[in-house]
Amino acid sequence: MLSAPPYFHFGQTNHTPEFLCKFPAGKVPAFEGDDGFCVFESNAIAYYVSNEDLRASTPEAAAQVVQWVSFADNDIVPPASTWVFPTLGIMHHNKQATENGKEEVRRILGLLDTHLKMRTFLVGGRVTLADVTVVCTLLWLYKQVLEPSFHKAFPSTNRWFLTCINQPQFQAFDAKKFAESQPKKDTPQKEKGSWEEKQKPQAERKEEKAAIAPAPEEEMDECQRPFAHLPKSTFVLDEFKHKYSNEDTLTVVLPYFWEHFDKDGWSLWYAEYRFPEELTQTFMSRNLITRMFQRLDKLRKNAFASVILFGTNNSSSISGVWMLVREYFSWEGAFQHVGKILNQGKIFK
Repeated sequence: MLSAPPYFHFGQTNHTPEFLCKFPAGKVPAFEGDDGFCVFESNAIAYYVSNEDLRASTPEAAAQVVQWVSFADNDIVPPASTWVFPTLGIMHHNKQATENGKEEVRRILGLLDTHLKMRTFLVGGRVTLADVTVVCTLLWLYKQVLEPSFHKAFPSTNRWFLTCINQPQFQAFDAKKFAESQPKKDTPQKEKGSWEEKQKPQAERKEEKAAIAPAPEEEMDECQRPFAHLPKSTFVLDEFKHKYSNEDTLTVVLPYFWEHFDKDGWSLWYAEYRFPEELTQTFMSRNLITRMFQRLDKLRKNAFASVILFGTNNSSSISGVWMLVREYFSWEGAFQHVGKILNQGKIFK
């Protein structure tokens, strides 16, 4: 491995002359062996560091491994990204695109389910790079968006996925932690009690249960709810966010917003990034917006924003509109046309 955090800083280290001398594309992941051999791209690195068993020993099996690796890149990654990325704040949510992504993921899981009905692994009788690649591609789907009600229709795919992540070849993956993070079915349990307990009059049992009932949870203090002292606004932010996520912006969301907006309870602010001269690569600027949203995570219940990246590499700017509780934040700025093409927008909600 060339380097890893904290010595590697994405967007900086991979643009240094030393890095570009070894990896001219400036892309990561990148691998440098002890003998000085350099290679980038995930699949190429995985192939190089794997052994004969993972690559498959016959030409036919090796071709099938390449087939599934290509399938993961070309067929799984696009719809999976469309569905998962909005939940991570990487992409703007589009209802129709998300629904299309869901249906494509459903088709892919069904295809895998059919293939795996009589197979333990994708190629042959042992783990190969095909399994490693496809599992890694499906990982964020299982972790982030696949509810049990969705993936229960694909038992063979689920069985294969769980089998793989518990194999030695997946030792970097914490299968136990993954299992703990998955929703568990609510199984009804019969009421337990001794014979003497059951013989007690029903009214007496109710009184005892009432006596041992847990105390209600304490309410959050003022530090946890900084706007609790303000009068309740007629504009319900959660309802607006729900509508924004599920309806057309121009024909439904904007008319709804201006009809229900409470100017006494909320305020609108225009903001610009103060140091546009520091903005270089647009992907770095997008990451800058995402990291800001992450740091403001506790503000989500009391704010909404649309932040836009304008321009191209080495000629860009960031500006946006924020909706905040009352005039709690006093920011300065006046809306101006920046004279640059639209690059990308991110929504804070």
